[in-house]
Amino acid sequence: MNLRLIKTEDDYDQALARIDALMAAKPGTPEGEELELLAVLVEMYEEKHYPIDLPDPIEAIKFRMDQAGLSQKDLIPYIGSKSKVSEVLNKKRPLTLSMMRALHKGLGISAEVLLSEPDASFPEELLGFVWKKFPISQMAKRGWISVAGDIRDNAEEAMRGFLARAGEGGIPAVAFKKGFGSRINPRTDNHALMAWCWQVATIAQEEQLEATYKRGVINQAFLQSVARLSFFDEGPQLAKEFLNKNGIHLILLPHLDKTYLDGAAMLLPNGAPVIGMTLRHDRLDNFWFVLIHELVHIAKHLCLSGQRVIADDMDLRAGESEPEDLVEKEADFLAEEVLVPQKVRTANSSMWDKQSPLKGRQLSQAVSSLAFRLQVHPAVIAGGIRYQRNNYKVLHHMIGQGQVRIQFFNDMQYSENN
Repeated sequence: MNLRLIKTEDDYDQALARIDALMAAKPGTPEGEELELLAVLVEMYEEKHYPIDLPDPIEAIKFRMDQAGLSQKDLIPYIGSKSKVSEVLNKKRPLTLSMMRALHKGLGISAEVLLSEPDASFPEELLGFVWKKFPISQMAKRGWISVAGDIRDNAEEAMRGFLARAGEGGIPAVAFKKGFGSRINPRTDNHALMAWCWQVATIAQEEQLEATYKRGVINQAFLQSVARLSFFDEGPQLAKEFLNKNGIHLILLPHLDKTYLDGAAMLLPNGAPVIGMTLRHDRLDNFWFVLIHELVHIAKHLCLSGQRVIADDMDLRAGESEPEDLVEKEADFLAEEVLVPQKVRTANSSMWDKQSPLKGRQLSQAVSSLAFRLQVHPAVIAGGIRYQRNNYKVLHHMIGQGQVRIQFFNDMQYSENN
């Protein structure tokens, strides 16, 4: 008996002919052993060169229906409405992952058949996330995701493609289990907030910076250097350039509905810090406070705590509903100290005092004078006074309304993205 691997069609034909000749061989005899080994070799060759195709998923579903005596109506819990069942069975609507999972669990049809791929299994579920709760329509409108067919039915496919584009260098889903910090509006849609953060991180990964971030670079002098850029008309653009040269991403991305968001500080797995800002309040005073606030989070809180994301709705700042949070209080305090030091506020207390006699033109002139001495934009001073006095009617003309978005977007771009 001289047996060898079957490598060619000729070898295969010869092996089949020899098997035919040995079919009457008795087990345990040399001929019987030869027959058994030839059968194994032929099977190995056929598996490689003549694989058995998996059954068509729809035909497999119909076969299972016949076996179990099911009607189309019985498939509604797995596929959806009566019309969807009909369209799927007539191959006018593709199966989605959610349908496949339901059919697998309910009817016992294997994943490899439903996915039409040998040894395939369904993608791992991300616990705590409901695919249909992501703002799929708004994300598709902005071009963040591509959706084929029914948007809600294909939510998982669209979001998995979105996460795949973010890549392994993005923020992993598990990072959001720690939450987003305390300054989050109770009405916030967490799925929308996650989607926004993922998109910011994705843009940051695609952005090539000149330098690598060095931990510890964000100190008091660094923050003051950023604040002094506010003195210039194109200050927000200069701030982005300055941060980029220090390995810090600044991504401007309009908010998604129900995120109630001004800014966020994030860390990518490679340690690169990212600041995302929505510019939902198109004012210079808001831009500079949010920017410094998020820089403090990067320096003081993310790098040291291991948390990956802190998001902020500044409309909640010092509101009655905001919980006591030392992290946010520290970021607020240091941002205020950088923009207008406490000793300066004390020396000019009449400007910050709610009962101050300074009003109208006199107050405006005092703000302009102090801003020039500090080499910051008057909006920085005006914003602090309005907050301290809790009076948002004063100095409205000095807060730089409408002077931020124009430096990064044109009106059409921002409206299309919002």
